[in-house]
Amino acid sequence: MLPGSSLPKDVSLCLPPRRIDRLQTLAARLQEEGAEAIAIPMDITNPDDIENMAQSAVALYGRIDILFNNAGIGRVDWFENHTPERDIDLLVRVNLIGLMQVTRAVLPQMLEQGSGHIINMSSVAGLIASPLIASYSASKFGARAFTDSLRREVAPLGIKVSGIYPGPAATEFGQHVGESETYNSFRSKFNIRMSSEYVAKRVVDVAKRPRRSLVLPWWFNIIIALDVLFPALVDGIAYIFSKSKHKLD
Repeated sequence: MLPGSSLPKDVSLCLPPRRIDRLQTLAARLQEEGAEAIAIPMDITNPDDIENMAQSAVALYGRIDILFNNAGIGRVDWFENHTPERDIDLLVRVNLIGLMQVTRAVLPQMLEQGSGHIINMSSVAGLIASPLIASYSASKFGARAFTDSLRREVAPLGIKVSGIYPGPAATEFGQHVGESETYNSFRSKFNIRMSSEYVAKRVVDVAKRPRRSLVLPWWFNIIIALDVLFPALVDGIAYIFSKSKHKLD
């Protein structure tokens, strides 16, 4: 929830944290603003933790109206430098398998209710694959496929599924994706970053007015369209980029 925003008195939130202390602080602040909120410790790679989170949410509030899947890790570097344990296995387990497992734990309750809204935070990397993010992009393409498939599966049952595909945003995520001189140079040169507050506001918009997908910022749709309509052109640009930059890192 954004700083300074007001909350309806009947809002209840379950916050599965990666860092329990920070989420407990957030939960306390939300309670001060009039919402019911609780931080439940959960490791998204642990199936038992996921089941406990879903069961606790239902036990506390009786229902689950919105599931926002936002957990994710990344890696920016040439693929030969990716470590098998963290940059491939763990990354896919968090970004894709964890998202699927959490959804699977919550979905039966929504089916019983006959309503619900699942919002999956993906990335433009799930719509267009770029050099330096091979593992991350693979996980996000998988998340996109899962989101689209599930939406078509549960729509007749009263459940909505949305995918959000943001470009670079100013969050802590960028501090934990690894060091790449090429990537850092590209990011600083073009400075294509949205504020976390802006992205959060758009997520709230999707929660209020469900839609199939949302790309942020909107003009990334032009790049995505180029990749779909003229893949050879995009391949050529990527070839030039990779050939000229590969030895910098």
